[in-house]
Amino acid sequence: MNRREAREAVFHLLFETEFRTEEAREDIYALSVDVREIGEDAYVRAAYFGVCEHLAEIDELINKHARGWKTTRISRVSRSLLRLCVYEMLYCDDIPSNVSLNEAIELCKTFDDENARPFVNGVLNSIKNEISGAQNG
Repeated sequence: MNRREAREAVFHLLFETEFRTEEAREDIYALSVDVREIGEDAYVRAAYFGVCEHLAEIDELINKHARGWKTTRISRVSRSLLRLCVYEMLYCDDIPSNVSLNEAIELCKTFDDENARPFVNGVLNSIKNEISGAQNG
């Protein structure tokens, strides 16, 4: 599985988790590995559980940059994309932020409403600028 496919698998897991709020993350992951035949992929596991572990911090950053919107009002698709990209920008040193952002926009083109793209892009660019400013400052 290449990184793009793995990223899409994580997106699907995060999206699915939005509907299965009462189930353990480990159970959701295990079932998806079996049913979707994802296989055991280090990136998929790390990113999915990483987003879940850092959800409060990630959502706080999204809320800060989604002017006038809270994560609870953002569509489940956009919310899942934003969370994955922000996780990558914060915690995946081997993935340049521009790559994470571009991949999130590609997933948005495929899975979200076309009107969501400018919103997702704007929020992610704002977060990227804050993160890169903090790293350089």
